[in-house]
Amino acid sequence: MNKTPNFIIIGAMKCATSTLHEQLALQPGIFMSQLKEPNFFSNDEEYEKGWNWYLSHFESAPVDALCGESSTHYTKLPTYPQTIARIQQHLPDAKFIYVMRHPIDRLISQYIHEWTQKVISEDINTAINNFPELIHYSCYTMQLQPYFETWGKDRVLPIFFERMLSHPQEELERVCQFIGYDQKPQWNFKLEAQNVSSERIRKSAWRDFLVETPGLRELRQLLIPKSVRTWVRSWWAMKKKPELTPDNYEKLRFTFDQDLAILGSQLGIELSCDNFKLKIKNQGLNWVKKT
Repeated sequence: MNKTPNFIIIGAMKCATSTLHEQLALQPGIFMSQLKEPNFFSNDEEYEKGWNWYLSHFESAPVDALCGESSTHYTKLPTYPQTIARIQQHLPDAKFIYVMRHPIDRLISQYIHEWTQKVISEDINTAINNFPELIHYSCYTMQLQPYFETWGKDRVLPIFFERMLSHPQEELERVCQFIGYDQKPQWNFKLEAQNVSSERIRKSAWRDFLVETPGLRELRQLLIPKSVRTWVRSWWAMKKKPELTPDNYEKLRFTFDQDLAILGSQLGIELSCDNFKLKIKNQGLNWVKKT
């Protein structure tokens, strides 16, 4: 019988979903797809590869393992409008994990990522107008609402980036309890954070060839002093972290505060950009149940 995922980490982008994916993959009895982001249900070009292609990512899973994948494209409305219907068709009983982060911090991290990928070249203050997805992907209630309407809140676990940093073991236990894992998980503190954007290095095909090709890498390290290698590397580096103008910061705060007010009401707390980090570090939050 073909294995299908029991759960999906659905985002948000730049919220340590890769780290959570890798930590779950280390737990005995949990199988995470080796291709971390299949993007099957969101991207038309992946969906056209067919259901058997998607199932192939889980064919080596042990029979009794809980299976999961992590595709942040699944919470990228309005970019991928077919996602919900496709998941509902193929995985009607799935559970979902949604990792959130201070919305402005997440936006800045996405901007850095898109800059390194050469998707965005302009200053961040121009980009927030030309690339509305920077804002859309931080509007968490907008991204969550279709999941609530289709599966209900009980099938979606809210996790927060900042709390996962400060209480990683507790949050891993919350995730494992949610997906029905009956063992005691252990957070591996030796595992480096995945997909860290702090290096802010822009992609370059010929540079990556020289740096990553076996043999050339060792020769480069042998013949070229480290100081020179660091200087050359700086040609592709973002010189400083992007900074929003005060006016743009206030505009974003106003936008996100409206979204966070709704999110907070669903979590039973008052939530805004100003109190976000303090509030979500205090406890593992879940949705308020209607009485």
